[in-house]
Amino acid sequence: MAVVAVYSVKGGVGKTTIAANLAWFSAMVSRRRTLLWDLDAAGGSGFLFGIDAQKRAAAGAIFDRDAEPASLIWQTGYDRLDLLPADNSLRDLDNVLTRIGKKKRLAKLTDTLSHDYERIVLDCPPVLNEISAQVMRAATCVIVPLPPSPLSARAFEIVAKEIRANTKRPPPILPVLSMVDRRRALHLQALEANPNWPVIPQASAVEQCAVRQAPVGAFAPNSPAARGFRQLWTAIERKLTNG
Repeated sequence: MAVVAVYSVKGGVGKTTIAANLAWFSAMVSRRRTLLWDLDAAGGSGFLFGIDAQKRAAAGAIFDRDAEPASLIWQTGYDRLDLLPADNSLRDLDNVLTRIGKKKRLAKLTDTLSHDYERIVLDCPPVLNEISAQVMRAATCVIVPLPPSPLSARAFEIVAKEIRANTKRPPPILPVLSMVDRRRALHLQALEANPNWPVIPQASAVEQCAVRQAPVGAFAPNSPAARGFRQLWTAIERKLTNG
């Protein structure tokens, strides 16, 4: 089992779209039993699969009251891919984790879920607090979406620092250039400076994920965006194998 955390210190970088599509490729291409776990109270991952769990408001109980995660898991309609959606109860998750004082609560939960899933993809909120610290302790690999900009290097260093501060054995980090527009000079410079980083293009197919409420591989499998997600997932599997 491996826990793939898609994490950024800032919002608006394509984090949720990347997490949802990686989970789909894990299940449908690698054919692994996969769980997409949304830790962001906004519930974006659920929306992308047409699942509205807000009425339950019970996701936080997994951490606070030892509720069984399996009781909150939804089937997505895709083979081998399930979703543990977010809801408003996660808005207080940082305080809950701080209060209960169990620094490896998330890691223990993912370990329990490993009996049913080979890959767990975490859609993480853009925060620096006890939630991010627990994510780093649970993660086997951390994916960091970075839009091409002068601030990307700083954002990446913040993530690397957070990982070092909260883990004895830091998981490998895989930076990803997201929302890349090859018509823009700044984006081309970022591509030239980081030729080995996976790339997710800024494309209409990616935007259509929210409209269609489906991963891009399901409705545009031959698009540049689908190729980008496939290549990223291949790089992740390689990272998990080689470290």
